[in-house]
Amino acid sequence: MGVTTDERPVAVIGAGAIGLSLASAMARAGRSVLVCGRTPIDRIEITEERTTESWPVRHTTTPTDLVGVDTAILAVKAHQTADVADWLHVLARPGVTVLLAQNGIEQRERVTPFTGDAHTVPAVLYLNVERTAPGRAILRRVGDHDLALPDDDAARSLASDLVTGHMRVAFEHDFDVAAWTKLLANITANPLTALTGRRVEVLREPSIARLARQIMDEAAAAARADGVALTADQVDETLGWLQDAPPGATTSMLQDRLAGRPLEYDALTGAVVRAAERHGVEVPVNRLVLALLAAIGPESHE
Repeated sequence: MGVTTDERPVAVIGAGAIGLSLASAMARAGRSVLVCGRTPIDRIEITEERTTESWPVRHTTTPTDLVGVDTAILAVKAHQTADVADWLHVLARPGVTVLLAQNGIEQRERVTPFTGDAHTVPAVLYLNVERTAPGRAILRRVGDHDLALPDDDAARSLASDLVTGHMRVAFEHDFDVAAWTKLLANITANPLTALTGRRVEVLREPSIARLARQIMDEAAAAARADGVALTADQVDETLGWLQDAPPGATTSMLQDRLAGRPLEYDALTGAVVRAAERHGVEVPVNRLVLALLAAIGPESHE
């Protein structure tokens, strides 16, 4: 493809939908990709708007193979972070940058106990991606940006390869506002698709849209109590953004429920409830959603 390969490998911990998409950008930019985990993958394949591209990658099941790696992408679900501790401990040294491609507002608090002196860069992700098989995914872009990063030197250095690899990156001076705004989307689209068994277009139905707005309004009140200036306009914009999602857009929580996997609700709705509890804010609808999600067992897809 005319791109010179940079032999400094980028380690990808979590080759799910988001991990594959970010890895594809790194590969497109000429970086070699080292996929970490149990499932053997020797190639990643991304389909976008009926066009499919693929790139060779290396695979390892051995955490010590990350010695010497200076860039990593952590893309496991939030509740799986402790499960990849052995990989993260190898990266816990100065000079390493770890992109935290996880949902929620507590990325650094969750990950830095494992990454030590490595520099962590939290991300807000806007990509809508569906993993179809090991190493394969369908990518749908939503809105003007694919991900947002803090406006600092480490994030800008990391983003140079992502931008070269066709990722649309925004740098946020107030990253907390961006993270909470994305959380508004995640605490509505993820639970409501998982609970109804339908894709994102369910949010266009008036009754579901009203429920989504209640969920977001409560979360915005918790955010303001936590010192993050969310407004009614951001609630309106987020709901509109979700309702304009491309046809067939899905969510990771719906995919996980259909596959019988544990659901990532604690990092999303759980984070809202924890923030509300810190400040005495009432969030009854979010508490109800949290209880319903917690009651879903791995066998519920049958």
